[in-house]
Amino acid sequence: MAKLGTSVFSLATVFCLSAGAQTVNVMTLNQAGGQTVLQAAKESAQQRSAPSAIAVVDTAGDLLAFQRMDGVRPASADLAIEKARTAARLQRPTAEIEDNINKGRIAFVTADIVALRGGMPIRVNGEVVGAVGIAGLSKETDTEIANTAAAAFSPSPKTPKHN
Repeated sequence: MAKLGTSVFSLATVFCLSAGAQTVNVMTLNQAGGQTVLQAAKESAQQRSAPSAIAVVDTAGDLLAFQRMDGVRPASADLAIEKARTAARLQRPTAEIEDNINKGRIAFVTADIVALRGGMPIRVNGEVVGAVGIAGLSKETDTEIANTAAAAFSPSPKTPKHN
């Protein structure tokens, strides 16, 4: 019986060690970070007089924060969420995807993604931690607001001190 117990313990130890060696740590946006990005997007939209639907998601594309400003079309809510989700999962701006389709890479059309401008990944130290999606007045404005919001969260480079 003691031999069986020792064997089971040894086997459990091997499985635990190998499982630990097969995992990775992933940085992701938390609720506070989502609110920071949402606020930056809202301020950018207000400065441009461009009411927008704003969605912030984590790396998996799950919704962390959302706001639909007054004066936005109802369908913009779904578009903002899907733009953010697409940017997070593909880890690139949705403008790139739209450009690829326009240049003939039509396979993207068959994927379950929204290939419209206005989705931007949020990066920390080059790693995607979430994304923001904007849907409002125009694709150009959506892109500008998304860029501003994503940049607001990223740590700013240190300014060298001059003596």
